[in-house]
Amino acid sequence: MKPDDGRPLVAILDDEPEVRRLLAEALAEAGFRTQGFGRAAEFEAAIRRSPPDLCLVDLGLPDRDGLAIVHRLALESGAAIIIVSGRAQVADRVAGLELGADDYIIKPFDPAELVARVRARLRRPRAAEPRAPQSARFDGWTARFDRYVLIDAAGREVSFSQAEGEVLRLFLESPRRLLTRAQMQEALGGTAGDSFDRAIDVRISRLRTKLGEDPRNPRLIKTIYGAGYIFLGSVEWG
Repeated sequence: MKPDDGRPLVAILDDEPEVRRLLAEALAEAGFRTQGFGRAAEFEAAIRRSPPDLCLVDLGLPDRDGLAIVHRLALESGAAIIIVSGRAQVADRVAGLELGADDYIIKPFDPAELVARVRARLRRPRAAEPRAPQSARFDGWTARFDRYVLIDAAGREVSFSQAEGEVLRLFLESPRRLLTRAQMQEALGGTAGDSFDRAIDVRISRLRTKLGEDPRNPRLIKTIYGAGYIFLGSVEWG
């Protein structure tokens, strides 16, 4: 890998050399640095040494379950995650998004579209900008964005992923205001389409579960059908 020159770093985990080459060439032409890996063990060792900005992860790997890697990345890494897989079933896409992936691209893919999705994902604000407030209190909960945890009134902690934190911060910064899907797409740097809509729905569902919300009648994060979402809590930052 070349030394850091300020360009975003994308780590590619795929056991097919031709796919790694295609991804690396398309991303390099678009101005990204890349690292390519064919096995999960070497991928995990390398990203600990040089944390990437975004990871492209295949699910069919010879030495590890790809979904398990996605879940671990979502919990432990600050990198964005895009699954690039030949598994096209809805169940696979839902599982990947529920475990923390930010997007899901099905093989075969158009390199230009993949690069566009990478760019869109990296344009979104990080979940924990250094100058942004790192904690917020609402309805008996404290959200700590520096630690990716929710803390209830009894001091119990529930972790959330970077992707979930981005949605939570968006709600907490705009309490009692309708957020349309278009506004959320723009704020989060998503790509228009069913996969982005599904990713948003999954993140909101996970946040509701972690906040102990009744899925049939949530108190805090309300769905306004045909319009978007609204967060009904009172928020105090800092």
